[in-house]
Amino acid sequence: MNAILKNTKTNRNPFILFLPFLIVYIVIILIFAKAEFTGDEARYMLYAKNLTHGFYTLPAPYLDLGNGPGYSLLLTSFVALKLPLIFLKLMNAVFYYLSVVFIFKSLQQIVGFKPAVIFSAIWALYPNTFEQLPYLLPEVFASSLIPLIIFFLIKAFKNDNTKKINKYLIYTGLALGYLALTKPIFGYVLIFMIAGAFLLWIINSANLNYKKSMILLTTAFIITSPWLFYTYHLTGKILYWSSYGGNNLYWMSSPYENEYGNFTEYPFDTTDNKYMLQGSAKQIKLNHEKDFEQILENKDAQKLYIKDGTVIGYPYTGLIQDTILKRIAFQNIKSHPLKFIQNCFSNVGRMIFNYPADYTIQKPSTLLRLPVNGTIIVFVVFSFVLTLSNWRKITFSIRFLLLMGLIYFCGSILGSAGPRMFTIIVPILLIWIAFVISKSVKIKMDWQN
Repeated sequence: MNAILKNTKTNRNPFILFLPFLIVYIVIILIFAKAEFTGDEARYMLYAKNLTHGFYTLPAPYLDLGNGPGYSLLLTSFVALKLPLIFLKLMNAVFYYLSVVFIFKSLQQIVGFKPAVIFSAIWALYPNTFEQLPYLLPEVFASSLIPLIIFFLIKAFKNDNTKKINKYLIYTGLALGYLALTKPIFGYVLIFMIAGAFLLWIINSANLNYKKSMILLTTAFIITSPWLFYTYHLTGKILYWSSYGGNNLYWMSSPYENEYGNFTEYPFDTTDNKYMLQGSAKQIKLNHEKDFEQILENKDAQKLYIKDGTVIGYPYTGLIQDTILKRIAFQNIKSHPLKFIQNCFSNVGRMIFNYPADYTIQKPSTLLRLPVNGTIIVFVVFSFVLTLSNWRKITFSIRFLLLMGLIYFCGSILGSAGPRMFTIIVPILLIWIAFVISKSVKIKMDWQN
């Protein structure tokens, strides 16, 4: 440990310092990655294949904008080359490794070398990310974009070099915009932050930080504008980021007893989940089938797009479903507001500890989340108290990140979410905690015997 924490010439290069983690990540993927698609993996691959043929989704009524194009666009060149699935999954190892490197490079700008190594190692060993490594899902990539945004943002809000500041503002905007294309919820975060930054800039136009915020946020929005033009062309809806918002909101609005806002895949098949209680599929079907029948009653929702004997278009999972489920969800919330608040509270527990879950026997993996995420939450509370009492003393870039993370977290509470949604903002929390501790707690580290 002492050798690692020594600020030597070799250790100053984070690409070398954290290289062993890359090897560990590769080994984990090679051992646990499956040869077939699991869950949402097939959807991201479908969009990537569509992009190789010059389109993203089928037209109405088969229109399905389940997620933004960011991650699928990244996969497109690999899909075009027809590389084996394992090669695509091994990209997660590179993304995670680079995220550790940029966490370290970001921390070095605000704390000392030893704390930077320690907090980077915490992120490098974060168990929630380990769970996602073997899967072709965007969360590992998204949580690698966050450290990149942090690194550029801290650089951008320094006042030592105007030319470099403008460059880093653009870089931050590019990374933030691509994050919104990868995880649609950050599109809504972006809109909220643009509105807030514009209001603050109008009130105090002389404040350079507000001007910088407007530049990077506007850049990010420009990056997302082709996608928004595309979705508007297809749907006629302004600022339409994804067609899965209604689905997530619907399950969060569930008014039924023993249901806490868990997302459930239609048609309600729970046979492959060994943790589901017996009879759960029957109960879920009893509670929700009448709502989904409203979708299937739509004449367009009964059509399937079949090519070469394969169904490749499911209209009821796209715009039709999104519109109808949002309407039902708002009715549920209006009729049962306290139950919705209860479900939101449960959603916080699911994001952090993966508990509670509908009709589900508790998984042993929850025991691993308790000490890790529980410790993080304790430090979050500690840092939150100190941050509120010293708000103006907090570096503006840290405040910016904190508000971005808070808006994201609050927005995620309103839709059915899980631990992988919380994982994305853990780098922000670690940067913030490290900054607060470095300014308020003095610890002498002596690793010599």
